[in-house]
Amino acid sequence: MTITNSESGTSVHEVRDGIYRINTPVVFGNGAVFSFNQYLIEGDEPLLFHTGPRRMFPLVREAVASVLPVERLCYIGFSHVESDECGSLNEWLAIAPRAVPLCGTVAAMVSIDDLADRRPRALADGEVLSLGRHSVRWLDAPHLPHAWECGFLTEETTSTLFCGDLFTQGGAGQPPVTESDILGPSEEFRQRMDYFSHTRNATALLEKLAATNPALLACMHGSAWQGDAAGLLRALAGELSA
Repeated sequence: MTITNSESGTSVHEVRDGIYRINTPVVFGNGAVFSFNQYLIEGDEPLLFHTGPRRMFPLVREAVASVLPVERLCYIGFSHVESDECGSLNEWLAIAPRAVPLCGTVAAMVSIDDLADRRPRALADGEVLSLGRHSVRWLDAPHLPHAWECGFLTEETTSTLFCGDLFTQGGAGQPPVTESDILGPSEEFRQRMDYFSHTRNATALLEKLAATNPALLACMHGSAWQGDAAGLLRALAGELSA
C-alpha cells in the first residue's frame, strides 16, 4: 500500500492485477469517521470507477497520478448519480481530454447528458466494454440499494464486482482487502442509516449479481472483500427479505 497524501491519509493499493483501490478516510464535524474508495482499472483505455466528492478531487487526482498519467484516462464511471459517485466528474473531464463519462442508459438519459461537459458512453444491461487487458460488463440494478439509474460493473478477467454501496462499512482504517465478515458491519450501518430503497426486486437483482460468480467485491466504503462473494450477495438478500 502506498500513501499518496500524508495529510489526508489517502492511499493506493493494488487489489487485483491492474486494479487499484484508492482510499481516503474522512472525519466529519460530529466526530463520525468514514472512508471513500475509488477504483482505477489499468489498460489501453484506463477507467476510474467513482470520482469521490468534488472537494476530494485533488486527493484522488494525486493518487491516480501515482499509478498512471491522468491524461490517459478514457472512462470516468460510476454506479449512480450521487456526490461521492460522480461529484468531480467534470473536473476529471477537464484534465483528461480523451475521457468520457461511463454509466447506464438511464443515468445518461435522466442526468448525465445534461450534467456532464462531455457526452457519456451509455452501457446497456449486460453490455461488455473492452479496456484492453481488462473487460467490464455493466449490470442494471435499479433501486439497489438506491436510485433508478443504479447499476454495477463486473471486471471479467479478475472476477471483480464493483458493488458500490451494497456493503457499506462505517469507520476507517480497514485493510484494503479482507476475508473477514463485512456483512455484519454493513448491516449495522444500514440499520442506522436506512439508505436502501426497499425495492421488491432486491432478491432477484442480488441473484443476478451473484450469478456472475465474483471473487472480489470492490466496495465503495470500507474494505474490499474476497471469498465466496456469490454466497455473501445471497446472504445480503436474505437479510433484506427478513
